[in-house]
Amino acid sequence: MNATLNALTIDVEEHFQVHAFETVVDRAAWDHYPSRVEANTRRILRLLAEHNVRATFFVLGWVADRYPQLVKDIAMAGHEIGTHGYWHELIYRQTPDEFAADLNRSLEAIDRACNGCQPAGYRAPAFSITEQSLWALDILRDHNLTYDSSIFPLAVHDRYGINNASRFANKTDGGLWEFPVSTIRLGNQNWPVCGGGYFRLFPLWVTRRAIHHLNTHGNPAVIYLHPWEFDPTQPRISPAPLLSRFRHYVNIHKTESRLQSLLTEFQFAPMCEVFCSHLEMNECAMPS
Repeated sequence: MNATLNALTIDVEEHFQVHAFETVVDRAAWDHYPSRVEANTRRILRLLAEHNVRATFFVLGWVADRYPQLVKDIAMAGHEIGTHGYWHELIYRQTPDEFAADLNRSLEAIDRACNGCQPAGYRAPAFSITEQSLWALDILRDHNLTYDSSIFPLAVHDRYGINNASRFANKTDGGLWEFPVSTIRLGNQNWPVCGGGYFRLFPLWVTRRAIHHLNTHGNPAVIYLHPWEFDPTQPRISPAPLLSRFRHYVNIHKTESRLQSLLTEFQFAPMCEVFCSHLEMNECAMPS
């Protein structure tokens, strides 16, 4: 097994809350869709327990309010709890006051769910801290968060990316640590390889080789996945545009087996453990 410790992160949200479906799924109707997040997250928890692996779970406040026992069980299983905001809204579509209110509501929901749990980390819905919303970093710091994992060092995407952003751990001007998800540098471009649709679209050997490359050069990989990516039988959102459906459903039946393969080959841990040289362990939302 590879000796480098890599970060495994899970963005805990429902299958119908993704931005690919926002044109056909209204937030006001969320409670009327069949919920799958609890069963899917517990499926991940069982898989990680089988491999004795702990991870970071960035929990949506909306989920924490509806499934507080799930959040408590994630923490009690030894995983780190981070926040994914409350309403899964893109940051650059909010004002600073709206973002601060959403963030605060998510922290309160997580706090209620796991009895005083104080997340150290944040991940924006759809990595929506961009050049237009860097102001959000100061708000995260003001809410006593110590790290962010929302800036995607990527040039071309319709919703996210900062082309000249650092690909590795770095401290922002406001003193917040940034731990971006992993990319590989090829042909003067950064290429996403370690999570989400990219994890499902590209052959597994691409992800495996990318992690080996990062580790060989002394860098941990930061991988992100979602509970709905482990659910090939989830209800289809058929009215969504073709591209949106492709992004969401491509190779969804392969996620679990691919992750299982990586868990046998590489070492994984929560963000606060992988980046413990940057953070104090007692700053992270881990069970005592």
